[in-house]
Amino acid sequence: MTEANWSVGRVAKRCGIKVSTLHFYEQKGLIQSWRNAGNQRLYKPDVLRRIAVIKVAQKVGISLEEVKKAFLALPDHRTPTVEDWQLLSQQWQQLLDARIAYLQNLRDDLTGCIGCGCLSMTKCPLYNPEDVLGKTGVGAVILEQAAHNKA
Repeated sequence: MTEANWSVGRVAKRCGIKVSTLHFYEQKGLIQSWRNAGNQRLYKPDVLRRIAVIKVAQKVGISLEEVKKAFLALPDHRTPTVEDWQLLSQQWQQLLDARIAYLQNLRDDLTGCIGCGCLSMTKCPLYNPEDVLGKTGVGAVILEQAAHNKA
């Protein structure tokens, strides 16, 4: 087992993040540190890969909760291997494909209307007489329904 000998500052600098971000990730259960005799946080070098996975996931819109679930599914809470990454990226790709399709549908249906089903726009092509759409949900129900129907 590799010894925990990377300081908070060294990890933060190497990963291009703030020390407070490391503390945040640790608080969320995404990474782990150990304390030395002087009560200073120390990390094992494999924390760099965990942080890389976290950063990539965040860049593509995967929530920290999804990352945490993925990490917890790994045996012995190990750092993801190449094989683990292949499985994770396939799972996340499905999530991202669904999100992309949803956003494309919203984009395509957005022109000229906020899709809310409101009663205030008399020239709205999606005018909602008698608030019929109120029975189907709240908010931007037209766009939500259209996006989900196309996805």
